[in-house]
Amino acid sequence: MARNRARQLPLDLAHAEGRSRDDLVVSVANRDAVSLIDRWPDWPSPVVVLAGPAGSGKSHLGAIWCEMADARHVGCGDIGGEAVDAASSGPVFIDDADSGPLDENGLFHLINAVRGAGTHLLLTARRFPAAWGVRLPDLASRLKAAATVEIREPDDVLLAGVITKLFADRQVEVEPHVVQYVVRRIERSLSTAIRVVQRLDRVALEQKSRITRAMAAEIISAMDEGQGELF
Repeated sequence: MARNRARQLPLDLAHAEGRSRDDLVVSVANRDAVSLIDRWPDWPSPVVVLAGPAGSGKSHLGAIWCEMADARHVGCGDIGGEAVDAASSGPVFIDDADSGPLDENGLFHLINAVRGAGTHLLLTARRFPAAWGVRLPDLASRLKAAATVEIREPDDVLLAGVITKLFADRQVEVEPHVVQYVVRRIERSLSTAIRVVQRLDRVALEQKSRITRAMAAEIISAMDEGQGELF
């Protein structure tokens, strides 16, 4: 308790996660997906599916494409309504398409609308369409014709680049060996990397100290034990 009282709590200033193309770190894990986004509108199919695990950067790529293509970001619950209407005037983006019950009729009509308007549909998901359990034969056929690209779990190069950039965005200098230690210890997820950077930055401000390997070890151990809120 004495330790907590001795802390000087910093102002809780929000640091928005960069979602621009310049903020994107590219490695073998996401290179194919990045290449496809960069090639728009020269896509092999009107419908593209980016598939990869949680925290692999799918939403970041979707945000980049929305900015590039002036696409409408539509929620999964609006596939059969707003999305179909939006497809008549431009590209459409749907994130986490397999995160809940799929409106199969709505997605079928959306794909037809996209094809009819000569535009594009980008979907992200954790699994490839063949694993979505689609029962509507016509939709299954449309999804088989979609271009699919896998995003793998972040590798060491990607995680180190993301962590270094997140610290740089906060104007915090961290020695490379500390970054490498964090990379080796954390779950292989970009969302986890973001949380760890936030915690380390906050504790360093509270303690008015540099971010060290020992500090990183303490924070990551606490997070592993479900005590991250203490920091």
